[in-house]
Amino acid sequence: MSKRDLLWVAHEIAPRYAGRFHVAKSYRIDSRPGLTDEIADLDVMIKAIVDELAPDLMSRRAVGYASAAQLLITAGDNPGRLGSEASFAARCGVSHIPASSGKTQRHRLNRGGDRAANSALHIIAIGRLRLDANTQAYIARRVAEGHSKLEAIRCLKRYIARELYYVLHNRHREINQTQIAT
Repeated sequence: MSKRDLLWVAHEIAPRYAGRFHVAKSYRIDSRPGLTDEIADLDVMIKAIVDELAPDLMSRRAVGYASAAQLLITAGDNPGRLGSEASFAARCGVSHIPASSGKTQRHRLNRGGDRAANSALHIIAIGRLRLDANTQAYIARRVAEGHSKLEAIRCLKRYIARELYYVLHNRHREINQTQIAT
């Protein structure tokens, strides 16, 4: 059920919510002229920035411009912040947190880190899961090992974070070498 439908149901149950329904209805995206053009302009700007800063990032499977931009924002301009791929994974919220008890060895979901970067990695993981045979085999192998599908996707997100860290790290190294040469 959409937010608008929920507001309508709330209005039907208690009429005092009528004002909130009208406010929500007035902010519908399709009623705001020029918003679609602004979104298209911003998409073009994001594409140009990502192509300039990290063209190698776009060559990776299932990495879109929005996801690449978010990962560039998370990595930042200071490569010292990202001392290792584990610190990048922690910053993205995909590092594992041990939650073992007795003989049971488990890892639980990390709710820390940059949630937008985690979302970008999730979108990349789902895209790879749909399009890439190697990723499908990886998930099938993890499920056969006893992981749930969500745990297998969490492992895949960690793997993707490791792969993209090295792409971002090499980008910083190339930028620094260019600055030293000039």
